[in-house]
Amino acid sequence: MRFTQLLWCILLLLRFGFLAEAILDPVDFLALHAIRKSLDDLPGSNFFRSWDFTSDPCGFAGVYCDGDKVVSLNLGDPRAGSPGLSGRINPALGKLSALTELSIVPGRIMGALPATISQLKDLRFLAISRNFISGEIPSSLGDVRRLRTLDLSYNQLTGTIPPVIGSLPELSNLILCHNHLTGSIPPFLSQTLTRIDLKRNSLTGSLSPASFPPSLQYLPLAWNQLTGPVDRVLLRLNQLNYLDLSLNRLIGTIPGQIFAFPITSLQLQRNFFYGLIQPANHVTIPNVDLSYNRFSGQISPLLSTVENLYLNSNRFTGEVPAIFVERLLSASIQTLYLQHNFLTGIQISPAAEIPKYLSIKFEDTTIFMIVLSNIPYLNSPSVNSWNHLTVRNSNGHSWGGTTRWPPHQPLKTNALLCKTETLKKVEKVKRSNVSQISVKPNTVPSAWTHHNGHKNCEAEAGTKDKVEALSFRTEEPF
Repeated sequence: MRFTQLLWCILLLLRFGFLAEAILDPVDFLALHAIRKSLDDLPGSNFFRSWDFTSDPCGFAGVYCDGDKVVSLNLGDPRAGSPGLSGRINPALGKLSALTELSIVPGRIMGALPATISQLKDLRFLAISRNFISGEIPSSLGDVRRLRTLDLSYNQLTGTIPPVIGSLPELSNLILCHNHLTGSIPPFLSQTLTRIDLKRNSLTGSLSPASFPPSLQYLPLAWNQLTGPVDRVLLRLNQLNYLDLSLNRLIGTIPGQIFAFPITSLQLQRNFFYGLIQPANHVTIPNVDLSYNRFSGQISPLLSTVENLYLNSNRFTGEVPAIFVERLLSASIQTLYLQHNFLTGIQISPAAEIPKYLSIKFEDTTIFMIVLSNIPYLNSPSVNSWNHLTVRNSNGHSWGGTTRWPPHQPLKTNALLCKTETLKKVEKVKRSNVSQISVKPNTVPSAWTHHNGHKNCEAEAGTKDKVEALSFRTEEPF
């Protein structure tokens, strides 16, 4: 009733010229007034300073008009780091009948989304992220048939994703990550959908091939409780350029075809995937993380073209192909994690150009021990020119005394043999803080004692002035 009375008052004022400068539709004028009363600037924000209702609201900060109607409402200072707004979203928002865009900057907006949003039939863009919106996603959003982008990420939303959201015909971007959503993922029917971000929720259930359209390019579903196989789902999504299924309970095999997709980042870690990894061609995906699964078999050399490759904590067996070492030494591979598998060594090509100074840094890995354990079998001519070998712990942990290296893990190598024709001497290193081992000419070797009292570095032949061989030993065979 009060709204109707105010509307008639404004119409009378306009008729008699008291608000001659106000060109905005009276309904929109009153809606903006109600919205302003429900929101405030957080300390440090001056967004509402220009909202003086004695002037034309089409000149307010964040308000954009087409004729006498508000078509875009961007609430809050959009500059990065701005404090944002506090308060609640007033249901009068639904009176802005011509609104096509609504956004609210990160702040402290609380409460539920008003059901009146469903009255905004022309709304195409709705973004209210990084606030404290709570409650369920209103099913009435399914009535906003022209909606293209829905971003409610980083809020406190609960309940399920309404199936009607999946039936929005023009939806292109759905971003609901970092909420408390539960239930299963509904099927999405829009053939224009390119981005779905549902990570960091509590979604359950399995993924069916009909869940996602082939148009999808960006799909993060990490940190949920999804189950079941995904092979048939993935085969449909050959336009993907980003896929993150990590930290779920997914099972089954991964089709080799996925490695030919135009993906820039493939994140499948911490699931229960198993089977062989068999790409058909050299993998051009820059970042691949398959760690903490149950993949088995030999490591394919076609993975050596990946810049950042995580295969650790699986069940891979056999030797690591020589191409990995070659690409490591040429710095083509930036990250290679192979620890916690059942690998038996590394093949190194005799033609490989090994630098005179080689520094290998892996974070708590066993692969560096595999590399070292195969040094005596190198036939490359460049090995004979080595005069300095450094093995460094990238975390700075000590190696010696009572400290294990890697931390909390026994050394996993059978032997390191440094022949006299390659590495002549061993630099003396203080046991109290051993973080590297260097081999240089004209130095005297020293011995280290493992934490259990067994020597893990000793001269096997000759004297301290002339070391014929040097070996590392452990009680646990690799």
